[in-house]
Order: sequence, then C-alpha cells, then structure tokens
Amino acid sequence: MQAERFEKVSEFEWRVPPSGAMRVPAVIYADENLIRAMDEKVYEQVTNVATLPGIVEASYAMPDAHWGYGFPIGGVAAFDAEQGGVVSAGGVGFDISCGVRTLLTGLTRTQLEGHESPLADGLYSHIPVGLGSRGQISLDAKEMDAMLTGGARWAVERGYGSPEDLERVEEHGCMAGARPECVSERAKNRQRREMGTLGSGNHYLEVQQVVELFDEATAAVFGVQRGAVVVSIHCGSRGLGHQIGTEFLRDMAAGAPGQGITLPDRELACARIESELGQRYLGAMRAGINCALANRQIITHLTREVFARIFPQAGLTLLYDVSHNTCKREEHTVDGRSRPLFVHRKGATRAFGPGHPALPEDLSETGQPVLIGGSMGTSSYILTGTEVSETRAFSSACHGAGRAMSRHAARRRWRGRQLVDELAQRNILIRSPSSRGVAEEAPGAYKDVGAVVEAAEHAGLARRVARLEPVVCIKG
Repeated sequence: MQAERFEKVSEFEWRVPPSGAMRVPAVIYADENLIRAMDEKVYEQVTNVATLPGIVEASYAMPDAHWGYGFPIGGVAAFDAEQGGVVSAGGVGFDISCGVRTLLTGLTRTQLEGHESPLADGLYSHIPVGLGSRGQISLDAKEMDAMLTGGARWAVERGYGSPEDLERVEEHGCMAGARPECVSERAKNRQRREMGTLGSGNHYLEVQQVVELFDEATAAVFGVQRGAVVVSIHCGSRGLGHQIGTEFLRDMAAGAPGQGITLPDRELACARIESELGQRYLGAMRAGINCALANRQIITHLTREVFARIFPQAGLTLLYDVSHNTCKREEHTVDGRSRPLFVHRKGATRAFGPGHPALPEDLSETGQPVLIGGSMGTSSYILTGTEVSETRAFSSACHGAGRAMSRHAARRRWRGRQLVDELAQRNILIRSPSSRGVAEEAPGAYKDVGAVVEAAEHAGLARRVARLEPVVCIKG
C-alpha cells in the first residue's frame, strides 16, 4: 500500500482526512514498512468504514491490519446510538469473540525438558482439534441456552475450572445482554457437539516459554518470569459464531435501504443500533461471546487434566482471557465528554489502562494484560494497557501478527510435513490433523510479529511486557 496516500502524523500514525462520503478521518497505527506491506484493500476498507452512520472520532486500523470481510481485520470503530449509529456483523467478524487465554503453569523450561513429546501427544489426544472437530459434551436445548446465557460462568458451574478463573476473564466470564432466542436453531445445532474444541485455521493451543522481559515490574505482578512455561489458547465461538455472522450479514444487507443506510460495500452490512434488527444481532452476538468464553474455559479444564498427569505440581492459573472479535457498549471520553459507545473490534484487542473499573483489583495498578498471538513457530507477546492507550482507538491494540499472504498462496509455497520437520529441528513440536492446515499457517505467511508489537508500543496502543517462544503447538 502506498504510504503517500496518507498524511503522516508521526512515525507510527497515518491519517486520511475525510472526503466524499467519509464522516470522520481514517487512521492507521503502523510504521512505514508495515504500511507499505499492507494490501490496498486495507485503505479501501478503513475509509469505507468511515462513511457509516453514527461513527465517532475516526475509523482505526491496527499495525497488523489486513483485508477482511467489510471491515479490515485489525479494524476498530465506535458508534453512538443516539446519533443513529450502527452495529455491523462485518465489524465483528464470523468468529465471534475469537480470543486468547494465557495460563501460568508454575513450571520452568528446565522442568519441561524431556517431557515435550508426551505432553504434545497428551494434549493432542485429549483436546479435539481440526475442521468439524467434536467434543465429548453434547448440549440439549436447555443446556445450549444456559451456556449461551452464562458463558464461562456456566462452564465453571458444571465443573470446568474454578470461580477464581472468572476474575481474569473479560466481563468476568459472562457477557450480559445475551439473547439465545435470537440465535437460530441451525447455529445452535452446529454448536451442539463443538464445545471444548479448538477448530481449525489459525486456532491453536501452544505451550510457550518466556524468553525476554521488557517490563520486569509489570511482569512480576502478572506472575510472568523469564524461563517460565505458559500455555496460550486461541479459539472462538466455532460453528455457532460463524452461522450468526452469516445470517445477520444477509439480513443486514437486505434491510439497509429500509433504514436509510447507503453501503459503499455490501460486506459492510449493518443496522441501526436501536432498530429491531440491530437489537436482535446484539443479543445473538453476545450469546456468541458467551459461547467462546465457555469454550475456552472447557479447553482450559482439559489442558489442566493433561498437565496433571505429567506434572502434578503444575498450577495452570489464569493470567487473562481477552477477545478480539466483538462489539461492546463502553464508556469513552470524546471531545471532553464521557459517552456510551458501541465499540467494534475486529481482529483487535481491548487494552484498558491502570485503574479501569472493568479490571480485577490485583491488575488495577498495571493495566489489562494484552495477549498477542504469533504464528506457528514465531514469538507471541504479553503487553499491558496504559494511561496513553486509553486515548488511542478506544483503548484498543493489535491482536497478532496479521497475515501477509493468503492461505492459497501459502499452500503453493510450503508443504505441511516439511514445516513440521523444520520446526522440530528448532525444538518446536507440532501436532495437527491437517498437513494442508499447517501449510496455510506457515510462519512465513504472516507479518513480523515483533515489528507489529513494537509499532503498537511506539504508537501508544499498549506496552510490551514479555516475549514468548513456542515449545509445543497443537494446531487446527
């Protein structure tokens, strides 16, 4: 993408002034190299979002931004319901509440030595993974609705984890305002046997070692030490979320003209927040968030069972669980006034700063852990929200490396078996049911995650705390 198309505000902030139908500017946080590496669709999509009714302040894109459905992946936008603002299924994405959860094992890399293969095999055999994977849990209609209402809290009540886990989950593990009756029977049927499963694509469970600390004081509060072993789980709402997105995108596209909404791109399908359709989507989407929170909670329980067999001394306490495909009603200060806004984060992570009332008391001084997943075979990062980050893009930060190459192009360039062997030479064990899936998720198909998080830090979106390297990766 041509950097010359933007006004350079700083080394890490680029702006497109409003023109034509744009109601607000478009802003991308990145350095020049990342800007130039982005595909042209990012420019088109971030400026298209700026045309939507009721948008506030700016249409934002994170350093890992790339082309998505309607909104760019890495896109952030907030809308004011009182100004006719909209909610967009494309601004949330198909994998509702896809997110990352990181667990502290209490183990060191030295203690893990020699147990990598049994651990990899145990996790792979115990946690269903891959396209269409099914778990041991089967939900009837009553339990399905209870799960969609209760989220991770529902899972804990049924023995999957402990109440203490909920303190370290967004929304304390349960998204209010969920309306299971707004979720179609087809969506529910797709999810009936998918609880506690990782799925496919870029989803994973990864055993990682902490190799570098950038902020030792914050790391100490987080319980993160150099040489420690952690586990990160990346997945979302599986088939249910995808079905919700599919159905509401169709309904929103059909209903836009009747609500006086002109769409620059059909994929930006949306509805007025206060409309009947908008309210139905919010109710279904919140149910999708609870599905994802419950799913990660169940996978946490399964992971603990595997570790308990091999490392009885391991604790696997929860550091944090944060989503990156959501729309949430939040209070933000705009033009010196606090306003309730509906913040869309698509491939972007919430990054609340110190003292925010949504954070548990023991994280109040540090700010929220921001969990940035790398690609298979590359680093992941733990960051933290700051006072400055709350003034940038509605307290949002990047969520990962961001694709630099399509899945089709990746398959043409790499072979899964070869990648598995190459990573094994680096002492990284991969377990996956799909050689094709491994090729699609090749590390080289992604941007440099180190450059992405460095840009995020310099842009003031979040501050780096620790860098992690993979040891075992269970991949869909």
